[in-house]
Amino acid sequence: MKEILQLVYWNNTVQNYLIALGVFIGGILFIRLIRKGVVRYLRNWAEKSEGSLDDFLVSVLEQNLLPIFNIGVFYLAMKYLSLPEKGDRILNILYGIAVTWFVVRIILRLIKHALDQYAEKQDDPETKKKQMRSLMAIVKMLIWLVALIMLLSNLGFNVTGIVAGLGIGGIAIALAAQAILGDLFSYFVIFFDKPFEPGDFIQVDDKRGTVEKVGLKTTRVRALTGEQLIFSNTNLTNSRVHNFKKLERRRIVFTIGVTYQTPAEKLEAIPGFIKDIISNREGVTFDRAHFSAFADSSLNFEIVYFIEQADYTFYMDQQQDIYLSMVRKFQAENIEFAYPTQTVYEYKMGEIHP
Repeated sequence: MKEILQLVYWNNTVQNYLIALGVFIGGILFIRLIRKGVVRYLRNWAEKSEGSLDDFLVSVLEQNLLPIFNIGVFYLAMKYLSLPEKGDRILNILYGIAVTWFVVRIILRLIKHALDQYAEKQDDPETKKKQMRSLMAIVKMLIWLVALIMLLSNLGFNVTGIVAGLGIGGIAIALAAQAILGDLFSYFVIFFDKPFEPGDFIQVDDKRGTVEKVGLKTTRVRALTGEQLIFSNTNLTNSRVHNFKKLERRRIVFTIGVTYQTPAEKLEAIPGFIKDIISNREGVTFDRAHFSAFADSSLNFEIVYFIEQADYTFYMDQQQDIYLSMVRKFQAENIEFAYPTQTVYEYKMGEIHP
């Protein structure tokens, strides 16, 4: 029996082959026990718990960590054999590629799960998840690039030149694409800081519209007149953006003028008339009404009130009704609204005639 075990085939004894086979079979059986025992127990425990994190971790263990263990068992078994230098080199390369593949998948799944959990806590999770697809594409590219460099370094390749080349190339690309990179970083600012989101009604300078899509370089806004406005992300982050979705109450200030012929007692009563008109309205809060100025052709009153909601149509309905009520009240009180007038005086024979 000892003689059979010491027989040599392809630079390895039968005993070495049996040890390698025993290590491989024993390792596989041990992993199967883990899968049927520990993993099944963890899966049952995760299903009974309320949170989703434990379910996710069990899924990562079963779909990614266990395959790494299987690969490790095969690699360990092969190490008990004396392989040609070229064969050992190929084995190390394949093992490195396989482990790198599964490790990167685990990292990407953890990042995606974290981003999904972040999106679930937002007001519109589905929209947030769609926005994260662009972010995940960039993250995947960067992680795979780093993983490739680390793999080559671990396999003995000199990556100094590659890293230096990437650094010089990155500087050249950055200089050539400053605007694109600026818009990309502005996208991250918009994504995380959330000055506005798809569905928000915004105003930028003299342009108004509803945000339809926030892309890596541009943001699309549907204008009130129907056309689509396209802003660069940098332009938006550098501008004063009015986000009307955040509007909780609207402050209204307007001025009216009455003629100089209006009696003093009428002037004194006008703020009370206006207060009565505005105060008796649901969703409207009266602030003040004052005789504010002697204008060229009118006596001016400044009125301030608040609309207690953001709906623009409600605001315009209330404003219209307030104006009409004021017209009716002033007509009933014989108070005339002022309009621009001019009196011309003629000088004739030393007399002044209007």
